Amino acid sequence: MKLNFKLFLPTLLIFAFTPAFGALSDATGLVNRFEIETSGHVFEITTTSNFDVQKVEFDKDQKQLTFNIVSSLENNLGEIIIPRNFLSGNFTFYLNDQDYEPKIKTNDKISFITLNFTGSGKNKVDVFATNYLEDLDSDTTEIIEKPDTEESENMFEGGGCLIATATFGSELSSQVQNLRELRDNKILQTKVGSDFMNSFNHFYYSFSPLIADYERENPYFKEGVKIAITPMLFSLSLLDEVEIDSEVKVAGYGAGIILLNLGMYFGVPALFIARLHKK
Repeated sequence: MKLNFKLFLPTLLIFAFTPAFGALSDATGLVNRFEIETSGHVFEITTTSNFDVQKVEFDKDQKQLTFNIVSSLENNLGEIIIPRNFLSGNFTFYLNDQDYEPKIKTNDKISFITLNFTGSGKNKVDVFATNYLEDLDSDTTEIIEKPDTEESENMFEGGGCLIATATFGSELSSQVQNLRELRDNKILQTKVGSDFMNSFNHFYYSFSPLIADYERENPYFKEGVKIAITPMLFSLSLLDEVEIDSEVKVAGYGAGIILLNLGMYFGVPALFIARLHKK
């Protein structure tokens, strides 16, 4: 049993460091694309989440989108991308008919909304806007607005680290801030680093809320995760001491950090077990 637990700990390390949205990729959870037809135009609303968005309704008179959600998890994380020539201006949000203030960022093409709320089962998110169908080509009778995924990924970095946040108690903890700064200021500044993070996201959001949930419910598990990820956090902190200004450097230093962690979490225990067997 002890051996199995030792072998399980390294698996937790893989899950601790991630961009919580940079942005979420198609494999992080459930991706849905909803076409909203209104006034002779068709717009695409994209959601990426660890819950199921079953239906999106639009009320033209109220400038209102309603997202009907079913979640099997207690902690829910998702993103909504809305074209700005569909709805724009000031947004007001309601979660289950209660005032709600999600994070929202915009550029000239899209509004990017990050949802983070608790509660399993059925939930409803209402989005109200002040502007409707602005900056449209008057000669166009039908358009399909599909936000530039790559552009939105490059724009909206800076999300939280779910497992690290649960482990250290706050997004403002020094450990979480260091991870975020390392990701945003160094890793995501190169194509190699961005590609790595996008690939890393492919499996993260489908299970990280479960681990974070269990950490909040079980203090012993939380302490175990903290012990397990501390060496990895130390190894990542080494990247703060080097200049990463090229694709070659980020690939080289990244490979070195991976090898260092493999040595710490697999090589050292393997040598220790081998010596025990020799005795």
